[in-house]
Parts: sequence; structure tokens; C-alpha cells
Amino acid sequence: MLKLPRRKRSPAATNQENANNVATIDNDETAARTREVAEAKVVLCVSGMTCSACAVSVENSIKHLPGILDVAIDFLNDRAQIRYLPNLIDEDSIVKAIENAGFQATISKDSADHRSREVCRIRVNGMGCNSCSSMVESVLEEMYGVQKTHIALFKGEAEVHYDPKVVNSTQFIVAIQDIGFDALLITIGEHVSKIELKIDGMDNENSSTKVKESLESVVGIEDVDIDMGLTKVTISYKPDITGPRTFIEVIESIKSEHLKATIYPEKVGRENRKEKEIKQHYKYFLWSSALSVPVFLTSMVFMYIPGIKQILDIKVVNMMNVGHLIKWNLSTPVQFIIGSRFYIGSYKALRCGSANMDVLITLGTNAAYFYSVYIVLRSATSPAFDGTDFFETSSMLITFILLGKYLEILAKGKTSEAIAKLKHLAPETATLLTLDGHGNVISEVEISSELIQKNDVIKITPGAKVASDGIVVWGESHVNESMITGEAKPVAKRTGDKVIGGTMNENGVLHIKATHVGSESSLAQIVRLVESSQLAKAPIQKLADYISKYFVPLVILLSFLTWIAWFLAGKLHLYPKSWLPSSMDSFELALQFGISVMVIACPCALGLATPTAVMVGTGVGASQGVLIKGGQALEFAHKVSCIAFDKTGTLTIGKPVVVNVKLMDTIVLEELLELTAATEVNSEHPIAKAIVEYAKQFKEEHNPIWPEAQEFISIPGHGVEAIVRNKKVVVGNESLMMNNGIEILGETESFLVDAEGMAKTTVLVAVDRTVSGVIVVSDPLKPGAKEVISILKSMEVKSIMVTGDNWGTANSIAKEVGIETVIAEAKPQQKAEEVKNLQTAGHTVAMVGDGINDSPALVAADVGMAIGAGTDIAIEAADIVLMKNDLQDVITAIHLSRRTFARIRLNYIWALGYNLLAIPIAAGVLFPSTRFRLPPWIAGAAMAASSVSVVCSSLMLKKYKRPKKLDEIDIQMKGIIVQ
Repeated sequence: MLKLPRRKRSPAATNQENANNVATIDNDETAARTREVAEAKVVLCVSGMTCSACAVSVENSIKHLPGILDVAIDFLNDRAQIRYLPNLIDEDSIVKAIENAGFQATISKDSADHRSREVCRIRVNGMGCNSCSSMVESVLEEMYGVQKTHIALFKGEAEVHYDPKVVNSTQFIVAIQDIGFDALLITIGEHVSKIELKIDGMDNENSSTKVKESLESVVGIEDVDIDMGLTKVTISYKPDITGPRTFIEVIESIKSEHLKATIYPEKVGRENRKEKEIKQHYKYFLWSSALSVPVFLTSMVFMYIPGIKQILDIKVVNMMNVGHLIKWNLSTPVQFIIGSRFYIGSYKALRCGSANMDVLITLGTNAAYFYSVYIVLRSATSPAFDGTDFFETSSMLITFILLGKYLEILAKGKTSEAIAKLKHLAPETATLLTLDGHGNVISEVEISSELIQKNDVIKITPGAKVASDGIVVWGESHVNESMITGEAKPVAKRTGDKVIGGTMNENGVLHIKATHVGSESSLAQIVRLVESSQLAKAPIQKLADYISKYFVPLVILLSFLTWIAWFLAGKLHLYPKSWLPSSMDSFELALQFGISVMVIACPCALGLATPTAVMVGTGVGASQGVLIKGGQALEFAHKVSCIAFDKTGTLTIGKPVVVNVKLMDTIVLEELLELTAATEVNSEHPIAKAIVEYAKQFKEEHNPIWPEAQEFISIPGHGVEAIVRNKKVVVGNESLMMNNGIEILGETESFLVDAEGMAKTTVLVAVDRTVSGVIVVSDPLKPGAKEVISILKSMEVKSIMVTGDNWGTANSIAKEVGIETVIAEAKPQQKAEEVKNLQTAGHTVAMVGDGINDSPALVAADVGMAIGAGTDIAIEAADIVLMKNDLQDVITAIHLSRRTFARIRLNYIWALGYNLLAIPIAAGVLFPSTRFRLPPWIAGAAMAASSVSVVCSSLMLKKYKRPKKLDEIDIQMKGIIVQ
């Protein structure tokens, strides 16, 4: 990212300001004047802020610094404006404080200069290895206005975060094309949806102009792009304003034109491009094999078969024979036509001042090919020269590398299966309902689910997938949300409940009103989050980037030194002549060793070690309801040594429920609950609602009609009173009973003390001035919470509780789950401070909270885990989102990250170990003792196999299974439910 120069103050100015400060410190009036004169303002561009929680974190990182007067954060535009006293603090210190909080900050040129943020994804074709992706990344990040760039070599994509007021996506595409790669815009922005329509009948310039003009007049359409060759129109639009059905209606209503618009077939999208790429590699490999195998047979097999050998030895000109001509003619198209991709890749790399795998392949094959051409031409001009050519080396080397690339691209395709499965969760069609003014269904029609617009009413039949995010407006059913949240238990849905697109309706008919469509849907957000996380590099990737920077030049140097060493050893007779293979001199032997070194080295394996594992790991996590936002979250999660849990909504369910009812009189339970519910139904208090919900369980009707409560009185902080069925009912705490002169007997008093000692809330119910019962309300622990803390302890992860609740409740819950360290009555910012204290003590800290009140702590932690974030996953401050609202997924996240990182380490060990072992063998270290040498074409096959093996190693993560202890917890929970 381009950093603007920071304004420095001279030492003289600093000293003068300090002197002024000392001279005026005892005079308030003078100090005020000095403050007025010395006050300065700076505008910073702060990248990395994703929500208000980030803004809070940035603000808190600087507002406590000496000399800070005021801080204003605009996280939507990545802007921070700070007023400060330059005699107490400078701009560099402010920037450093923000960067220490985990954000990047640069000083803006003036107060009007601020950054808004836009994100675009670009398809980049032609990247062959890590050096290629580094070239693209370098070019993009050097552009002013670009905040950060993620390059996914294995996906052939670039994600660019930038300021649209300074630079745009078109400039990115031009910049990428200028360095020799093909670039295509995939998406732009997160608030704009894009759809492609196929238009039959748009066969001339006039009709396309009418289509463009008609669409551009529609409110909410951002951009219209027409491709006449494909009769396709691409429309960018705001889904909360308009939608695809409107576009089709507008197009088909154009007068004097007979146009038919449909959704453009998906098969022309990414999957089709991937299939095309696989077929192309397969075709290259087949053609290369068809030409290279005869060359190999002519050089290595046919020369030992009588009859065929005599034909191949027929002289054409001087010592040039038929065999020479056959090999030359067959290997030339392999070298220059089929192998042209390596020349193009080398040119692109060298043009940008770097070197990649293509450079190694080009140098190695050219050395073998042109030396062979020299041998053939020398044979044609000499009646006595007899040399050995290496045509089979260059042709077979290219063939094996193409085979490796073909297998590699097949394996890479499997790493993104998780995203493909997520994308296909949405049903292809939906039933659109038309309602009258009274909500009655007038008609229903089946449409493509891509044509659903905001506020449409959709019918969901039993066994069908929910077509869109929405709210149930009619019907009752159970919906299986496991495909989105990972939660296997079906969720009951009634009028007013939210549903998620892509989930499965089980037993009833639902009518839902679409609330989020297109890119706003939960499914689209999950896909975008997973895609984004797979683009983000893990910090350990810097190791591969650093090694790759020097790898190819070093290999070229080693190859040259190998050739020189063996050539001089032969010329100086440092080894016996008997070491030389038949029909080969010392120069040719040295050349083979040099070429083998050049082609056996594999920088690609290093480049693939981290991103392939991250892609598979995040995909596996998504399938289990654990959304890991990129490689950095994975890397820190595997190091976690301490977890700070929020209490309410994290360790506990988060809402009060009735856990016990104690009868203190002859009244029956059903009557007590009915009288209490009839009184409490008029209250909005959470405890009142919990009591009413509990009472409903004893009624046959789903929504029972309670007896009328007369003379209802609500006493804030105490309870409620009413007359129900001519009985005076008082519901509340001890204070309310005492105010009403109601006596609390010893047995009741003892019960209250015991319940409150266990951090439970007690509600007294008095009927006609006699305490008839006590209702115990609690925010119960989540199922399996105690077991989760125990498992974390066995994983050597310390657990603490950080809560805003009172000490009594906090200690009681902590004791129940097995947490020893408790911090209670902590405000949001104090939670963040406690996290920082743990970090100072040497812990890698994860914070688990609800992602809203705990946002400052989530941002401050090394790994923030938002639990139960539901459909708001895309806007949370957390690094990891646990969608199932299940504490077990904390363990899954840590365990999966450890497995993924172990796989990354294994990949690195293999990639580095392969090169460290293979290069010396190719250089001939075993030749003096064993006469073993590695022909260049076999070295090429080993190099290709190395990349494929790294990808296959990462694919092993797809077999990941969460710890068995978690399955045991599930079995226990099911047993409790059955009982």
C-alpha cells in the first residue's frame, strides 16, 4: 500500500514547544492560550475497520495518549480525525498506537482527504506459480488508492480493497493486462448485486441501444453492459430497490422489438471456465505425449532393436541419420508450440524483474533442445562427428510437466468444493404468490429463484428448500437449518419467525416474505465470507513468499555451478573416463546434471503449501458451521492458550427461563401458573415473558386465552398486582410482599436463600394475601458447557470468565462450569483491557462473546469468536463465527485450526525437504559412489509430482473429524432430552 510521508517536527521546534509548556504550566489562563495556539489536527486513513467495534478499538487505542484532545472515527469511510497538542505527542506516535491495535494507518494529505472502501474481485488468467501472483500483487498494491490486495493463485483471483474516489476496477484490469495477464472483473462492491440475462431477438445495434436505454431508466440500476456476440446483458443493481423480474418485464415490453429475456445459463460461468481449463491442459498433455513418446522410443528403445536400428541409422547427410531427423521434427512442435506457455510465462516474469518456475523450465528445455540441434547440424556438416542429442530430454520434460499441471488443476478444483456446495444450496425454482389486500392468495406461479425480489411472498411446501431469506407470514413447520448453520435439530417456525434461504422445510406449508435477496442473503454472505477468507494469506505464507523471491535465481546459479563443476572435472580428468556413459562425453554429462538441477527444483510446491490447506480448512469449517475468516485467524487460533468467555448468551442461554416451581399452599400447580400468567401477560419484563411461556406448556392450545386481569398495576423493580377471577394476585420480590403486608414464612425464606445462593432469581406469588408459590427463574447454562471447559483444560487451554454481571452470579456460574478465574461487573472497554492484560502475560487470547456487546474485546483478542451470530455474520467484528450457537464449536475451531496448521507445516516440510534432497541428487552427489544419475526428463516428472503431492496433502483435511469427546457430549445431551 502506498504510504504518504509523515510530517516530522524539527528538534528545535520540539524543544521550543517543551520550553513553552514548562513556562506556562502554573498559569491556567496562559496554558489555555498556549493550548489554543499549539492545537493541531490530523486526518488519518485507517484500513482494517469493518464495523463500529473496530472504530471503538481505534478510538480507545489513542484517546488515552497524552495530548489527545478529541477523536472522531468514521469507520464507514476508514477515516479518523484527531485533535491533539503537538508539544505532548506527534503524528508518528498516534499512527503507531493505531497500528499496535491491529489496524493500518497512514496520514492523509489534507482534512478533505478520506477513504471510502470498495471491494472488487478480478479473475486473473495465466498465473502459473507464486512468483506470478507476487507480480500481480505488487503491481496492484503500488497503485495509489489501493488499501490491500489478496491474490489466490490456485483460484486465479484477486480481491482488491480500494478507495473508489481515487482508483477504479478498470484501472486494475489495465494494470494486470500491462504485465501480461488476462483480467476479467467478477464482482464489484458488497451492496450491489449483478445478474446476467440472455436476450433472444437482440440481433442488431438498434435493439441493443433500446435495451440499454430502457434498463438505464429503471431506478436502482447501477450499470448496464451488453455483449452483442453472446446476446447477453449484465446488470448491476441495488436489490433493495429493484430486481431481475423487473428487468425482464422492461426488456420484453420494448415496443417494435420481439425480445425474450431469461437468466443466462450458469454453465457459462466459473465452473465452465474451470472445465475448459482442465480440458485444455488435458489436450496439451495428449498432443505432447503423442509427439514425445516416439522421440523417447527412438532414443531409448528402438536403437536396441535389430532392423529398426538399421533404418534409423541410415545416413541422410554425412553423419546425420534418419533417427536425428525424426526426433528433431517431433520435438520441435513440442518445444515451441505446446511449450509456448512456458515462454510466455517466462517473458511476463522477466519483464517485471522476477523469475518463476517457467523460467527454469524454459532454460532447461532450451539448453537440451538447442544443444541437440547443434549436434544434428554438426553431424550434417562432418563426415566423422558422432555426438549424442537430448531431444527426448526437452520433449519428455515438457510432457511430464504438463501432466503434473493437469493433475494439479484437478486436485485444486477439489479444494473449493465447499463453496460449490454452498452455492448449490439455493433451490432452482420458487413458487411466487400474488395476494389481495386482505392477504388472500389470488394466484401462484413458479419462477426461477434468481428472479425473487425483495418483499415477494413465496410458498414453501414440505420437503422443499426455502428459496430466500425472509419472515414467515403464514403457516407453521419445522425447518432443518443444518446445511447453513450445521445444527442438525429442526427448528420450529411460526408467523413472525425468520427463515434462511437454502434450508429445508420439513412438514408444513409456509408463506414467507422475502427480506434479503441476491448478495444480501445469508447464503450469499456466507459464500462471500468463505471466498474472502480463502483469499486472505496466513502470516506464515510470508515465509514462502520470501523464499520464492530468491529461489529461482539461486537454482539457476546452482545449475550453472553444477555444469561448470562437472565440466571442469571432466576436462581436468578428476574422475576416471570409465565413469562416462557410452556415447557421451564430459560436456554432455555435465550438461545433463545442470539441466536436471534446473528442472527438479519446485518453487510451486512452496507457494501451494499454505493457501491450499487454508482453502480446504476454511471450507471444512464452513460445512460444520464454523466460519473462519482467513489464514490469519487460523494461524492465531492454533496458538490459543487462553479463552475469555462472556457469560450471558455465551456460557448461558441468554434469556431467563423457569427452572423450578415450589408450591407453598394447597393450590394446584396449573391454577397457580394460570393466575400468575394472567397477571404477568400484561408485563413486558423478560422474567414475566419467561413465566408466561412456561405456563403455556400446561395448556393444550398453542396460544391460550388467559383470564382477564383487572386493576393491573406494575411496580417497577418490584413486580405486578392484579385481580384475577376475583382473587388478589401479587407477583414479585420480597420487598413487594412486605409492602403489601404479606408474611413470608420460614420454609419459604429458607427456599429463597438456597435458590439465590445458586444465582437464581426467585419470584413470589401471593394469592389473597398468602404466599402460594415460588417460581425460580434462571439463565441456564448451555448444554455441554461444563464438558467444553473440561475438554479445553485437557487441550492445555486456560478458560476464564469476563462478564458485566454481578460477582455472585458470575462466581456461581463459573463454579458450575469449572472456571477458576472470574472477572465480573466489567464494562465493554474493561473486557478489552482484561484481554490485553492476558496478552501482556504471554497468552495468545481468544475471546468468545455474542459479537455485539463484546465487540471491543473481540477486536482486542488475538482471535475473536462470535457465537450465535445468525444471519448477521458478515458484519461481526470476530475472526471466527460459530453459527450454531453451540459452545462445542469453540473446540472445533481450535482443533480444526491445529489440524490445518499441522498440515501446513507438513506441506512445508515436504516442499522444502523435497528441494533440499532432490537438488543434490540431481547435481550428481550420488554419481561417484553409485553411478546413479537423474535424467532431466525424470527430474521434470519428480518436480511435477511434488506440486501435486502438496495439493493432495492439503486435500486430506477434507477427512477432518471433530474430537470424539464432542460426540460423547452430543450422546449425553440426547440422553437427557429423551429422559
